[in-house]
Amino acid sequence: MTLLRRGDAQSEPFETVVTPQSAGWGFSGLRIIELAVGARVSFATGDEEMIVLPLSGGCDVTCDDERVTLTGRRSVFSRVTDFAYLPRDASVTVRAANGGRFALPAARADRRLPFRYGPAEDVPVEPRGAGQASRQVNNFCTPDSFDADRLIAVEVLTPGGNWSSYPPHKHDAPGESETALEEIYYFEVAGSPSGAAGAGYQRVYGHPDRPIDICAEVRSGDVVLIPYGWHGPSMAAPGYDLYYLNVMAGPGERKWLFSDDPAHAWVRGTWNEQAMDPRLPLTSATERRRS
Repeated sequence: MTLLRRGDAQSEPFETVVTPQSAGWGFSGLRIIELAVGARVSFATGDEEMIVLPLSGGCDVTCDDERVTLTGRRSVFSRVTDFAYLPRDASVTVRAANGGRFALPAARADRRLPFRYGPAEDVPVEPRGAGQASRQVNNFCTPDSFDADRLIAVEVLTPGGNWSSYPPHKHDAPGESETALEEIYYFEVAGSPSGAAGAGYQRVYGHPDRPIDICAEVRSGDVVLIPYGWHGPSMAAPGYDLYYLNVMAGPGERKWLFSDDPAHAWVRGTWNEQAMDPRLPLTSATERRRS
């Protein structure tokens, strides 16, 4: 199953569990957990490296005999968050004194690296694209920003009415221009001023000999798995900002190399003539307060 609605991949205590085994591939994984006030969860990382990434709220993270406190954030649309890196073969407890929602992007790893704290202030925030393809990328766990064995993970925020993951691209043919990376998209959509739930849209399409054909409405908590093929655009409906967490890993060198769909690659050449969306950046390391 390539499209997982919120609750489709539940396994207590986690709301969502994607493992290499359940996805039918080799490396990428993701868990989502929501903790009540004062609640905790304990687990072993096994053969995966992971990151504790607050989506809302903060927490204490204990890994073997070490502990860090994550300030977290009110929501994915209010701040770039701090995070904690978890090595493989570790025993972990996450406790949320005031409750919260947390993502655990993961990758099957060979090396055991140290347990570490990632400050929000050190996360590179990259404006990408231009015009209605403007978006923000929080590069918290990329090869250039944070050391890991295989895991690559970023957050993308797309202002309402814009497209991101565009032009459509792929990374399924290892070589000079691509690294083979399995990818997970986890979505959240900002609500309306009245509190109504928003929605976005995601497109994925494959090759004649390896078909995938998705053009789906996505809402908060939904997940799309991309084992291969072209993915994009990710479409934010007007009035509803779109967030997604990208989790990538693969068998080769830890690089993010991709190819645009040749039919749409020309779009990049138009960005030099367009301004960045003035709404960006939507977030920074400083908490954005309600207006």
